[in-house]
Amino acid sequence: MPEHAPTLQLIGEAVLAVAAVAWAVVLVRLLRLLRRPRATARRRATRLPALPRQTRVGPPLESVELTPAEQDAFAGLVRQLADG
Repeated sequence: MPEHAPTLQLIGEAVLAVAAVAWAVVLVRLLRLLRRPRATARRRATRLPALPRQTRVGPPLESVELTPAEQDAFAGLVRQLADG
């Protein structure tokens, strides 16, 4: 123990050293977890039994027929936007 260093300074250094080691351990564990895509994919695939199944059906698509004048106006707008 250095004679010129106060006790609180030595305690602070010890706390910082422990925090640095803990941070390094957590970082290594996260990097290992990210290297295993199969394990994370399996975790995402499991479903919770309490939640109902979700359907992928959305609202029906709507379409409207344009008149020839509207088609010409739309074509002119597209040309203006394409020219910049």
